[in-house]
Amino acid sequence: MDSAGLNPLDLLLEVILENTPKSIWVGAPLAPFRAVANTNRGDIGEKFLRRYLERHGIVVVQSGSRIDAADMLIKDKRFEVKTASEDTKGRFQFNHIRLDREYDYLLCLGIRPASILFNAWPIGAVAEKRAGKLVRMAEGQGVTHKLTKRPADMLPIEDLPKWIQEHLSDVKI
Repeated sequence: MDSAGLNPLDLLLEVILENTPKSIWVGAPLAPFRAVANTNRGDIGEKFLRRYLERHGIVVVQSGSRIDAADMLIKDKRFEVKTASEDTKGRFQFNHIRLDREYDYLLCLGIRPASILFNAWPIGAVAEKRAGKLVRMAEGQGVTHKLTKRPADMLPIEDLPKWIQEHLSDVKI
């Protein structure tokens, strides 16, 4: 408290709160995901997918190293997994997509405050921009890209086991 009986910390907090937009993540079931460092979000996404698919009877072989060509193997297909949280504009930005690696599918996992979405594309569709517009991560380089998706472009996570059966099986359902 200062001589006027005012606590400067309380006053600053009041001003901060007046100038801070309300986050869609405050009080949401998946809010802890936003507190995780960006470098760990990808690991969380991969571990979640493995456990989720295994609990649906789908065998997943996890990559042994960050330098492997793909993050996981599902039904003999190599998957690169990218995980992103919904941003303030209601979109997902999947970063560091590389087209020079040997994988069969790009699987994007979108985390919303109270739901989980996904979509996946064959690497050829990604390279041909049929998955969406790829933007370079940095000016002057063409190795890593980002892909921005709206929730409407994604599917509920509950549909993933069926998607795998339909897209990766010799016999279609």
